[in-house]
Amino acid sequence: MNRRLALILMGVVWAAPAFGAKQTYVHSRVGSALDKVGATTTAGTVLMGGGTDVDAAFQWMCGQSGGGDFLVLRATGTGAYNPYIHQLRPGANSVATLIVSTRAGASDPFVMSAVENAEAVWIAGGDQSNYINEWKGTPLSAALQAKVGKAPVGGTSAGMNVLTQFVYSGLLGQGVTSSQALANPYTKYLTLDRDFVSLPELAGMIGDPHFVERDRMGRDLAFLCRIYDDGWPGQPRAVAVDAATALEVESRGTATLVGAGTAYFLQAPGAPQVCQEKQPLTYLGVQVYRIGGGGSFDLTSWRGAGGTAYEVSAENGVLTSTQAGGAIY
Repeated sequence: MNRRLALILMGVVWAAPAFGAKQTYVHSRVGSALDKVGATTTAGTVLMGGGTDVDAAFQWMCGQSGGGDFLVLRATGTGAYNPYIHQLRPGANSVATLIVSTRAGASDPFVMSAVENAEAVWIAGGDQSNYINEWKGTPLSAALQAKVGKAPVGGTSAGMNVLTQFVYSGLLGQGVTSSQALANPYTKYLTLDRDFVSLPELAGMIGDPHFVERDRMGRDLAFLCRIYDDGWPGQPRAVAVDAATALEVESRGTATLVGAGTAYFLQAPGAPQVCQEKQPLTYLGVQVYRIGGGGSFDLTSWRGAGGTAYEVSAENGVLTSTQAGGAIY
């Protein structure tokens, strides 16, 4: 967002609770002050890998919103998304940001109304533990769930993390590294949660942004082993997206990549060989499918097009690959 910060001073209207009431949110908006009524929306999901925002993904969401009201949700930060998104799709009725950092804010009637009246909802990056701690199980998360299947929903970085059924929650405020997770898949830094929101096309999956740039393949294998060992339903799968890259997911589950990087789709073959506390991970034959620009992947049939299939294994905490030269990515 750094390259967009200069735009925040343009056309912003701020709103807060009435005088004398305790402020539980911060609201800003550009465009029309009146909500659009009767916009025709098309459901879909954007999973963005963080870093530089992908213009095409926001344009796609705006198109899915039918020119209605676009709402950005975040727990910290500013309203810098407002002018950025609005200039990408000038025909949008409005773009607004709600900063909601407490459970009281996540239960505020104004917040509920803003989510209910939005034709597209975006969850910004930051720290996903804030979303888990302050939003999960509140009226805000219920209002967000009500949008599923009716309007486009998306998120970047931490916002992407919480859209899949299984969530790396990062509760200790320190992101677990691949080396930590491979050495001990039960390290205290590997905290998992589930069902923040339920999107059918992302059921049974865990998401991971900033994938290649932060070398996260190892921790994703640990995520899969933990999901399996913890007895959560289904065959564990992961969707991992690079920075400056996004997946546009149609409601039928077809994901198309836009942006500068790649996306990875991991599927566990079954039970891990060794997934124990204070023991290096051994998990053999995890299937990987990688797509770049122009590639696509069907999340329902779990088949890709225009990409590369291979396997990655962890053996005694060390990763190997079936790709030529043993490349992990």
